[in-house]
Amino acid sequence: MKMLLTPEAETFIEEWKNPLPYIIAHTSGSTGKPKELRLLKSDMRASAKATIRFFGLGKNSLLALPLSPDYIAGKMQIVRALEAGCGLWVERPSNHPLSSIPDSIGRISILPVVPSQLEGLLSSKHIDSIDAVIIGGAPLSMAEEEKMLKTGIKAYATYGMTETCSHVALRALGDDMFTALPGFEFSVDERNCLIISTTTMSFGHLVTNDIVHLLNNRNFIWLGRHDNVINSGGIKIFPEEIEKQIAHLIPQNTVYYVTSRKSLQWGEEAVIVCGNPSLHEDTLDRIREHIGAIRSPKEIIYDPEIRFTDSKKIIRKKFL
Repeated sequence: MKMLLTPEAETFIEEWKNPLPYIIAHTSGSTGKPKELRLLKSDMRASAKATIRFFGLGKNSLLALPLSPDYIAGKMQIVRALEAGCGLWVERPSNHPLSSIPDSIGRISILPVVPSQLEGLLSSKHIDSIDAVIIGGAPLSMAEEEKMLKTGIKAYATYGMTETCSHVALRALGDDMFTALPGFEFSVDERNCLIISTTTMSFGHLVTNDIVHLLNNRNFIWLGRHDNVINSGGIKIFPEEIEKQIAHLIPQNTVYYVTSRKSLQWGEEAVIVCGNPSLHEDTLDRIREHIGAIRSPKEIIYDPEIRFTDSKKIIRKKFL
């Protein structure tokens, strides 16, 4: 097993090898202030083994890591390499992943990235040497997904959270359906929010705030966060779903999101919040023609101070 490590990765491996049964990690802060968690090493091993089984990793595999070991995605890539007994190349995080990797390295079995790294990855000379890319941390835009599909590389969006030690399900780009990794099953509660069940990890059952369309106990289509749902005159509008449907109508590189605003007529109504004045009123007309008037945003609100979490997720405001 050959490894090239950064000092941060070496620090994590020292923590991994200490006698404590847990690792200190922090949530992403996408739904509030980041929380400190103690993750059992036994759970992290179980999560790593699920990914190893899914991708068929072995001693001859090579994993690359262009993410920080301070976050769960980085920690878990290291644990996968340790559990599989395979090679690992760790580089300092940047928007140009694999920029430090030598030409002689060979094929890379799995490369985890976040959406902000995709542009740099697509211009990498190593792009054709990657067997699979897993993308997490924040939702992918339709434009980003289409660019990745054109490469022909197997690429997956991940579903999971720090509490589950990284992903429990993967979605092949170009498909809407998430599929459970080995050892996980799914159900929903009365809100149609996903419940994750497992026999291999200590939490057993975990109720999430993610509204899904459950297809069976191993597959679901993600619709959006329960916290973000807009109830407009009794009709539920999922902002994340609307954002996907209208992405082709919004100029590229425009920072925006769909959220709710108080309405005397409907209780709540959808609006678009835009980080720069690049959207014009005729955009709303095109959106109405595309998705219908009932679910369409009613106004464009300009906000030059859209904020992000450390993991680059937009912090959504509600105008209530």
